[in-house]
Amino acid sequence: MQNYSPLLITAGIILLIVLGIAALFLWVRRKVRRFSRQIFGTDSIGEGISRQQDLLAETPKSVSSMTRLCLPQIEADFPGFNYPVFRQKAENMLRCILLSIDAGRVQGLENASPELRRQVETRIEDNRRQGREEHYGNIVIHQTEISRYSKEAGKCIIRLQSAVGYRYYAIKDGQTTAGDRERDAQTKYNMELHYIQDPSKVREGSGVGLTCPNCGAPVTNLGAKFCEYCGLGVKEIEDRVWQINRYEEV
Repeated sequence: MQNYSPLLITAGIILLIVLGIAALFLWVRRKVRRFSRQIFGTDSIGEGISRQQDLLAETPKSVSSMTRLCLPQIEADFPGFNYPVFRQKAENMLRCILLSIDAGRVQGLENASPELRRQVETRIEDNRRQGREEHYGNIVIHQTEISRYSKEAGKCIIRLQSAVGYRYYAIKDGQTTAGDRERDAQTKYNMELHYIQDPSKVREGSGVGLTCPNCGAPVTNLGAKFCEYCGLGVKEIEDRVWQINRYEEV
C-alpha cells in the first residue's frame, strides 16, 4: 500500500477546499445574476439597484385625490370658488416656501397667512441655529388634488395634496447629511386653505355659524352674498378670506 506524505495530503485537502469555495462562488454568482435578471432585468445587481433608484427618482408619488367628491361640496357652499385659481396659488406658494428655505430668508410669501409665515421662519431659524443648510432645486409640481374638505370651529378647511419632485440635500459642517446632490427625489406635500367664516366662533371653539344682519336668519350657504330669506345683502366679514395656512411634507 502506497504511503503519502503529510505534506501531500495537506496540499490535497487545501486544493479540495479551494475547489469547493470556487464552486460555491460560481453557484452563488449564478443565483445572484438570475435573481438580478428577474427583478431588475440586468446581470449586475448593483446596476439594477442603481436603475431602480433612478426610476424612483423620476416617478411621481401618487396623491390622495378626493377632488371629484369634495369639489361639488365646496362649490355648493361657495358658488364663486375657483378651484384652478386656488390650486395654482397653492402650488406657487409651495415653491416660494421651498425657495425661501433654500435661500435662508423669507421671500415671495407676502400673501401668506401669519401662521404659514411663522412656520417657514421657524424652519429657517432652526437651520441657522444648527448650522445646517437645506437646498432645493429642479422643483416640479406634478399634480395637486383636494384630499379633504371639512368645517370646524368657525372655519372651513380645504386640504390640497401635491406630488412634488426636486433635487434636495442638506449640508452641515461641509458634509451632506440628507438627500442626494446627484439624484432627484419624489415626495408629497399637504397644504391647507382656511376660510375664516366667523372669527368669534374660532376663538370660542364652537361650530361654524353666520346669521343675516337684517333678519337674523341663519346663512346656510357659506359663500352667499344675499340672505335666502329676506333677500338683502349679507355683510362680508373682513377676515372672511381663503388663506393658505400651513404646509407639511407627507
